[in-house]
Amino acid sequence: MDHFESWKDLLNPEFYIKMGGFWLILFIIFAETGLFVGFFLPGDSLLFVSGIYAVEIVKETFGGTGSDLLDTTILATAIAIAAIIGNEVGYWFGYKAGPALYKKEDTFLFKKKYLFQAHDFFEQHGRLAVIMARFLPIVRTFTPIVAGIVKMDKKEFFVDNVVGAVLWSFILVFAGHYLDKLFIDQFGIDLKSHLEMIILVIVVITTAPIIIKFFFGGKKEEKDSE
Repeated sequence: MDHFESWKDLLNPEFYIKMGGFWLILFIIFAETGLFVGFFLPGDSLLFVSGIYAVEIVKETFGGTGSDLLDTTILATAIAIAAIIGNEVGYWFGYKAGPALYKKEDTFLFKKKYLFQAHDFFEQHGRLAVIMARFLPIVRTFTPIVAGIVKMDKKEFFVDNVVGAVLWSFILVFAGHYLDKLFIDQFGIDLKSHLEMIILVIVVITTAPIIIKFFFGGKKEEKDSE
């Protein structure tokens, strides 16, 4: 895979890794919250697959360190920093734009319904929402905006932002890297050969909470209101 073939490539994290490597990965992570386009860009799967390619990515960018652990740490740290900056931009935008966003018409890159979902999530979980949202597609794109809209304390947001970004980045990147090594050493299975299945599993796991809330949350609210 060395060139764009179809729109399906945009959903494939390996496409970004092969096409742009280190810097494109960081831009995508930043764009998820900093440019509010996380509803179609790969997030969790990109981190996991990046972990599988961590040594190659760092070697191509900086020449490598000769240590799997250090190379993976460099990649995870860089991704965490990009995620932190993205969230801060999202918070600033929400802080400045405020209620005007709720009147904004839907576009390809902005869906108002996602903003309402993030608002409900924030109202339900409070400060923890900033940390928890990192692991939820779509919600993580709009939660920092909502935090800015409701004027969450800037210092509290920054602390939660850093914690969430570091946990998200290190857990998924290191999981990808060391699970790949485990499967190769123990079972002779190279996860690079099964990326489509891995991506599908990650998408199902990360979107399951949102799907469950969509189908069953409304019914619960109706019963509570009766």
